[in-house]
Amino acid sequence: MSITDLTAREMAQQIATRKISPVDVITSHLERIRHLNPKLNMFITVFEEEALKEAQLAEEDLMKGEPIGPLHGVPIAIKDLTPVSGRRTTFGSPLFGNHISTHEPTIIKRIKKAGAIIIGKTNTPEFGHKGTTDNHILGPAKNPWNPLLTAGGSSGGSAAAVASKCVPLAEGSDGGGSIRIPSSLNGIIGLKPTFGRVPFDSSPVNRFGTTQPFVHYGPMSRTTEDAALLLSIIEGYEPNDPYSVPIPEENLLNRLSDGVKGLTLAYTEDFGLYPCDTKVKAQIEDTIEILRKHGAKVEKVSVQFGMKLEELISFFNKMWFAGLASAYGPLFNQFPTQFSTSVSDMINAGRELSAVELRETELQRTVVWNTLQEKLNHYDAILSPVLGVPAFPYTSEGPSSINGRATSPISDWMMTQLYNCTGHPAISIPAGLTPEGLPVGLQAATTKFNDRLLLQIARTIELEKAFPSPILS
Repeated sequence: MSITDLTAREMAQQIATRKISPVDVITSHLERIRHLNPKLNMFITVFEEEALKEAQLAEEDLMKGEPIGPLHGVPIAIKDLTPVSGRRTTFGSPLFGNHISTHEPTIIKRIKKAGAIIIGKTNTPEFGHKGTTDNHILGPAKNPWNPLLTAGGSSGGSAAAVASKCVPLAEGSDGGGSIRIPSSLNGIIGLKPTFGRVPFDSSPVNRFGTTQPFVHYGPMSRTTEDAALLLSIIEGYEPNDPYSVPIPEENLLNRLSDGVKGLTLAYTEDFGLYPCDTKVKAQIEDTIEILRKHGAKVEKVSVQFGMKLEELISFFNKMWFAGLASAYGPLFNQFPTQFSTSVSDMINAGRELSAVELRETELQRTVVWNTLQEKLNHYDAILSPVLGVPAFPYTSEGPSSINGRATSPISDWMMTQLYNCTGHPAISIPAGLTPEGLPVGLQAATTKFNDRLLLQIARTIELEKAFPSPILS
């Protein structure tokens, strides 16, 4: 087994006991990135020199017997929407191609304090505006399972980097599925925690910009244990974030083995709205049988929001487009040709919305909240596919049809936006491979602050059905 095959927790334990050195760990991962990044376009920026210097310092601290953090010497990738002080952060936009951040959010400070080494910034679409990853800086992020296919988005580079073992851990952000979508397509764990559990304070000039829809930071990893470890490091109250909340006093890692016995789980294959490929559905239902085998009661339920898919997407888009218009409108006025057509269209659409129209979205959000929370009042969690399809060509923004039903390529295949309307925690769990060898993700969601339960569900599946990894030469 090579160093890059180790989990983050295994690396941290072996570093702490001096079985491997931080320098060797970082060197091994940098070599893998050099080999695979040209094929997969995962990293916009790799901090080779800085990472090696930090690894040397980490090794010196070990030799001196200095106190170390739980991720001492472990490499991590950061999505290129998330600022890191003193490092290049492009937001996937040519406008910021040479931008060096002067501040960083709480999540980065906590990752650094834990001893992790930031090895690079990962590919993301311009301002994270869609569910696939490509931009005018680097091009498309490609799927390690098949480089002709998409890695998903908007945390596509992070997901591909984890799946390809270029890093054991990555940070992602999720405003409409941007952690869960690429996690499903790449066959890794991706957790969108309860809104407020992990501080989201990346913009010091807009502390209130993460609620329409709810935007979350979260962990991406190859194992449940690593996801729990990273969550335990980045979570917790931060007074400078107006939405940050105290977290439950619990040891996430110690509770993973609690299992699912006695749980009552709801299962919906489509939320009464979404088309779903039969190959995806087969893997999801096969994985649900594992939960039944381990003592959970799983009931198929009908979910009715009283609206068509087009109506749900329409009100969600209003929130999203208004946010883009507010955040990037002034730059768009100055440099309109520097924006992609899709972002330009979204900004223009957002500008056409009235204040009343935007406030009316709250009524539709309430319907989504009431419908999902009513289920969660009776069930411990809701299970569903993450997506209606496995990975598709990276030249496309999505399928134009599923099972013969015409779909909008930019939206209709994602069963993720619902939980960005509500702020509930939701996770993508590897559920197996299609006959073509492409990953499928099971989505689970539960009541607010019960994130631990999602990790228990994931761990139960993982122990029975080991999460696969792509074979890369």
